[in-house]
Amino acid sequence: MTKILSALILSLALTGCATIQAWIPSFWDDNQSHYITTARLSIAKIDCTAQQQPQVARIQDDLKMFELYSQAKGNLQKDVLRVIEPMQSTVKEWSDRGEGSKTYCELKKKLLTQQGERASKVILGRW
Repeated sequence: MTKILSALILSLALTGCATIQAWIPSFWDDNQSHYITTARLSIAKIDCTAQQQPQVARIQDDLKMFELYSQAKGNLQKDVLRVIEPMQSTVKEWSDRGEGSKTYCELKKKLLTQQGERASKVILGRW
């Protein structure tokens, strides 16, 4: 009876640890902070009177660098990867659409600025 009870407790403890790992936030990382700030700088520099697609491609590259670096760090980085998903989605939609009007560009820039600010607060606010 004690062997069965021990096995049950052990199995619950082991699966519990795997579940808990999903809730553990990642820690501060200088490179991630640099990459999200670089992406925000690219967003801030968007000129809606110029060609849009090269500027969009630069932001995509900045976010891809952040993603690749975070993936290379391992599974504990899933939280920060989820944080940049809205930005990646916005940039992908813009890239897929191609050149848009000045108003479209300004709206996307405003949206990306807001998303970047939220992502920065999360990424730079870790300990």
